[in-house]
Amino acid sequence: MHQSVITPVSIVETRGCKFVIFDAPNDANLPMYLQELTKLSVAHVVRVCDPTYGTRPLEEAGIEVHDWPFPDGDPPPDNIISKWLGLVKSTFVDKADPPKKSIGIHCVAGLGRAPVLVAIALIEKGMDPLDAVQTIRGRRRGAINAKQLSFLESYKRKSKKDCCVM
Repeated sequence: MHQSVITPVSIVETRGCKFVIFDAPNDANLPMYLQELTKLSVAHVVRVCDPTYGTRPLEEAGIEVHDWPFPDGDPPPDNIISKWLGLVKSTFVDKADPPKKSIGIHCVAGLGRAPVLVAIALIEKGMDPLDAVQTIRGRRRGAINAKQLSFLESYKRKSKKDCCVM
């Protein structure tokens, strides 16, 4: 059965960085997600859950897919945080405001793992952890569980500079 409806994506944009948070596509609805991601100038898709779709259609559209899964409900491990911050830095090097391209990120429901990584990027930009969570929850109701919130409250910035323009 062909699915004709997708869950709306959530856009989190701040000073030169634009993130698109969404829930996991499947092979049936991937074309609709691809249409939305293309419209939003997504250059990278970060998948932090187990695969639920083939990546070829995204790659053929010029979108690079990064598979960085980690357990549902948990904060991300250090190696994934490092990869994420490297991607954010390399994607948003031109300091354009609004940015010319964006990063799409999803987990299964787009409420835990994906929003936590976006919050980390916002904290690296100098945002207070609770403000970062509030910003994301304002666009994606129910995002970030108590364990992840505790992790973000104690998260220490890796850089002294704005992560998006280092």
